[in-house]
Amino acid sequence: MTWMVSGGAGYIGSHVVRAMVAAGERVVVVDDLSTGDPQRLPDGVHLEKGSVLDADLLDRVLREHSVDGIVHIAGKKQVAESVERPLYYYRENVQGLQTLLEAAVRAGVRSFLFSSSAAVYGMPDVDLVTEETPCAPMSPYGETKLAGEWMVCAAGAANGIATACLRYFNVAGAATPELGDAGIFNLVPMVFERLSQDKAPLIFGDDYATADGTCVRDFIHVEDIASAHVAAARRLAADPSAALVLNIGRGEGVSVAEMVGIIGSVTGRADVAPQTAPRRPGDPARVVAAATRIQQELGWTARHDVREMVTSAWAGWCLRHPEPARD
Repeated sequence: MTWMVSGGAGYIGSHVVRAMVAAGERVVVVDDLSTGDPQRLPDGVHLEKGSVLDADLLDRVLREHSVDGIVHIAGKKQVAESVERPLYYYRENVQGLQTLLEAAVRAGVRSFLFSSSAAVYGMPDVDLVTEETPCAPMSPYGETKLAGEWMVCAAGAANGIATACLRYFNVAGAATPELGDAGIFNLVPMVFERLSQDKAPLIFGDDYATADGTCVRDFIHVEDIASAHVAAARRLAADPSAALVLNIGRGEGVSVAEMVGIIGSVTGRADVAPQTAPRRPGDPARVVAAATRIQQELGWTARHDVREMVTSAWAGWCLRHPEPARD
């Protein structure tokens, strides 16, 4: 079957496209290239430059490429920006998804896979976050992801479309240096940037109710994210009645202090002690996935450990920043 991947030229999207092509799937990409790069795409993958808000474009692509399934990854994803520009996020993430789902229904698409986020949970006060943990998003970004899940599930049920909503936890790493994350919004690249400027990494808060006082997160390699998409896509193709909501995580917590230590070791800068900054509003003490349901439903488990994530991410950083401040 043929899959259309929205946002397929971005960081996560390009890894998903690469994994799907390697698995023998036919793929066409729609990406507005606001953060994507055509050079990330494998040879032979057709790219249509445009937005999921463009219904005419979507109708044409779905028709011309006889698309059977959609993987929707395109969207805006910066929490702080979503607080400053909530209407922009609702337009891009919710209205964009609505436009895409309407096009999918018109085209008779039978499978729809939605890129969601652990941000739907907000600040869960649990040791492991299961798919049944109540959702209480704390930002417009998280709200748009939860609203997106509702829309996907409802549209799927009403129109006979097999659906899956995949809730990513903290994504890091790269399959190759060229596919590394170019953004500096998450912990790993933020620490890389500080170290490359010969500055101490920042840890926001060291007085949480955790073993070392710093926040605990579930970090997942982007290659594992991609393989989970392949497994989910194949499940949807084989099971027309599927309606899945699944966490994608390792089920293992790593504290921010531990992660900064691993980064220091990988980069050869373990001698640079981190500095503690005030807590950031809305940061929960611990968010770690329960990763059993995805194993039960898809037979999928994460393969990569945290050090592999950091090592591969550092290779990508060095490719884009060839002259770090110190060796």
